[in-house]
Amino acid sequence: MKQKFTPNVLIKYIYKETTVAETLAINEALLTNFQLHQQYQELLFVQRQLPKVKFDAKTSTLNSILNYSKQATLETH
Repeated sequence: MKQKFTPNVLIKYIYKETTVAETLAINEALLTNFQLHQQYQELLFVQRQLPKVKFDAKTSTLNSILNYSKQATLETH
């Protein structure tokens, strides 16, 4: 039986969020289904074009979080 994979499933596959069974099925389908492979390549290209996001917190914010964590740890022991 031939499975039909949606773009959402392929996106999960690209981000390594599929189950082992899904991954194996998609791997096999990509080898035998030219249209699916084309769709996968297009989604992979689009994913690589997304901007890489970096988050930088202020040092004072990080220190506040670390101090809070230390204080909370001391209170529980």
